[in-house]
Amino acid sequence: MLVVSNTSPLLNLAIIDHLFLLPQQFGQVLIPQAVLTELKIDKALPGSSRLRKAIDEGWLVPQTVSNISLVALLRRQLHQGESEAIALAVEISAESILLDEKEARQSARALGLYPVGILGVLLKGLHGGTVASMKVAMDRLQREAGFWIAPALLNQLLQESGELD
Repeated sequence: MLVVSNTSPLLNLAIIDHLFLLPQQFGQVLIPQAVLTELKIDKALPGSSRLRKAIDEGWLVPQTVSNISLVALLRRQLHQGESEAIALAVEISAESILLDEKEARQSARALGLYPVGILGVLLKGLHGGTVASMKVAMDRLQREAGFWIAPALLNQLLQESGELD
């Protein structure tokens, strides 16, 4: 399965120590150069060592984007990492693209891509038995990674996971 990721899903999963879900669910994950740069794996930041390990293990793979004109077009509305990730996904005909930001997901869909967010990855992990609690994972995302989850979506996911108080 060909999958490309933007920065946010990788970094946030690394921060809450759930990066292991990506090779389980997708095998290899490709990232463009801009995402590699944004991950700042050479710095001592939360999640950096897990991301370095993923690259060393060979399942997180940096790849160069060729379609610079598509990157430039996307760059009018999106950040560099999002633009390169979407362009790379289009180039390689990826089955999925890991994106969390609304505008980036809309752009990806418009180009025929299937965006998956970090919450979708966690939910799939819950159903597969590798995430013990959606509530705990989302709490850690919010508290440790500063990840914002709309209250209605939070309630929907807690209800779907059977963890709504």
